[in-house]
Amino acid sequence: MSVKKAVIPAAGFGTRFLPMTKATPKEMLNIIDKPAIQYIVEEAVQSGIEEILIITMRNKSSIENHFDASPELESILLKQNKEALYKKTQAVSQLADIFYKRQKNISGLGQAILEAKAFVGNEPFAVLLADDLIVSEVPCLKQLISIFEDKKASTIGVQKVESWEVEKYGIVEGTGADHKLLKVKHLVEKPLEEDAPSEMAILGRYVLTPGIFEILENTEPGYNGELQLTDALNTLSKKEEVYAFQFDGTRFDLGDKLGYLKATVTLALQHEELQDDFRVFIKNLSKNL
Repeated sequence: MSVKKAVIPAAGFGTRFLPMTKATPKEMLNIIDKPAIQYIVEEAVQSGIEEILIITMRNKSSIENHFDASPELESILLKQNKEALYKKTQAVSQLADIFYKRQKNISGLGQAILEAKAFVGNEPFAVLLADDLIVSEVPCLKQLISIFEDKKASTIGVQKVESWEVEKYGIVEGTGADHKLLKVKHLVEKPLEEDAPSEMAILGRYVLTPGIFEILENTEPGYNGELQLTDALNTLSKKEEVYAFQFDGTRFDLGDKLGYLKATVTLALQHEELQDDFRVFIKNLSKNL
């Protein structure tokens, strides 16, 4: 069965960006000329996703407004003969069928995924974390969907991190001759460096079978007293095959100030309108460092 639905959890408080995120959702922080979450939605669409559920919370209505139609603005742009801006603005509301659900109990990624049970039904589905921007030639999610369609099994996106970073991620222990594709043996959520089974970290992209929902409903709170998707995936791997795929691409943590700045600079250097002038600026700036 093809993967046509995706879930984007976006109900976090964004505490690492306070005070900016006191009134502005972190998912709406600007990267060049688009909010961060638009890059995530575009990746989903480029990977063949047709329906998207964004899990939000109170004070995040600007996300819904962004992906809605803007007839008044579009009319003004047309009257001012700003056709290029008109097309860009109109395209945002036509990306995909986007639905929203408010999460009342903010208690871990697993709880956010549970909110999508009715939306997903009995179909495989993708999960894209809004904090993880992945720049790649082939969309990261598309890479994972290819593995899912081949293996007919849940697939999680991973990359190797430094040993001192493992305590920030879910970590995979797996087996397999292919260094890029591992069959999951065990998963640990944010282990201490000395307890980590490997340095392969889960980085915000999943393609899952609907069996994960029943497991989540019966999973006890784990790390930090929250319902952890990693714990549920650990149980799922004992019942059916789960694979970890080392995807191609560069991942930026948009929930982190330095990661956000790195993403902004990287995308500015790729932006067709800005890249030449911005490259000159960076070169001149580097001379004075």
